Parts: sequence; structure tokens; C-alpha cells
Amino acid sequence: MSAVPRWALLSAGAAPLFLVGGWTLAQAAQPDGFDPVRQTISALAAAGADHRWIMTIGLAGLGLCHLATALGLVSAAPTGRALLALGGLATLVLVAFPQNPDGDSTTHAVAAGVAFGALAVWPALAVPRRAVPSLDRERRHPPSPVRRVALAAAVVLLGLVGWFAVEFFTDGAWIGLTERLAAAAEAGVPLAAVLVSRRRRPRPSGPG
Repeated sequence: MSAVPRWALLSAGAAPLFLVGGWTLAQAAQPDGFDPVRQTISALAAAGADHRWIMTIGLAGLGLCHLATALGLVSAAPTGRALLALGGLATLVLVAFPQNPDGDSTTHAVAAGVAFGALAVWPALAVPRRAVPSLDRERRHPPSPVRRVALAAAVVLLGLVGWFAVEFFTDGAWIGLTERLAAAAEAGVPLAAVLVSRRRRPRPSGPG
């Protein structure tokens, strides 16, 4: 049996559905003129936005899914799980403090920055490094390819978040697009981590 419970697979799989499904439905409910390439996800859940409840539910579901996945991903290192949980918690905070109609909200902006940062870095710190006596040799010493893939995932995520940050702070034309690319990638990585963890089943113990 895999150490990662099946409900963690459910929460990890639901995260991108809440996010992408939320913004897809919310965008469809907006009046003509909404530009997803230029406008942010937060604008869909901002105070005073049309049908803001759709994106609010999507973001709240995303945050809860990250918290649940962090709890269930017991094969990951504690630091990585803590960062994943921090990303989920920060997502819930930005839901509780939505963007103002004029686009200015310090608490929302800080929470969004913490969420993007934590969810970008956590894969690099999720691969266990030290032996755990109760696990077999394969689980105690993850093969180097797993570590390289985790580091590569973090680099890609940081690159996407950095691209979004450049667009955001320079008032670029692709603010919404780059945010959606970064957010979607960050929502999908926990699912990949759970799938990999569930495939790497412990070897049965025996003589020798």
C-alpha cells in the first residue's frame, strides 16, 4: 500500500479544477470587455465584481485542496509540506481580503505574493534527504532523478512567477495571461507529486 492516502490524490486533483474551472466560469459570467490576457484572476473575485462568488469559491477550494494535500503527502519532507500548506493558507487569506474595486489592497497583495512564492519553492524542498528508520532503502534514499525533477519543477515555477511579477510591476500587456500560467502550473505540481509518491510503493520485506 502507498503511504500517501487516496484522499490526497482527490484533493490534489481537485485543486486545478477549482482554479481553472473557477476562472473559466467567472470569465464567462463577466460583461463584454473583460480581458483575461490583461486582467488578473483577483479581478474576478474583487469586491464589486460581477458574480464574484464564482471565483471566490474557486480560490477557496484551491486553498483548502493545498492544505489537504500537504497533510496527506506524508512521503514528502516536512519543509516542503509546510510550504505547500503555507501556499494554501495564504490563498485562503487573499480570499478573505479580496481586491478592492480600485485594485488596491495591501493584505491581498501580500497574501498573493506569499502564496505564489511558497507554491513555487516547495517542490525543491519536498524530497526527503535523511533516512527514516521505518522505511525501506528506496524510500529512505530517493533516487537522484526524483530530486532533479523536483528542482527543475521549482525552477520552472519560479520562472513563471518571475515573468508574472515583471508584467505586474511594469503594467505589461500580459498580466492576466502570465498569472494564469503560473497559477495553473503551481496547482498542477502537487497532483504530479502525489502521483509519483503513490507509484513508488515500498518493496515487500523478506530474508536478506
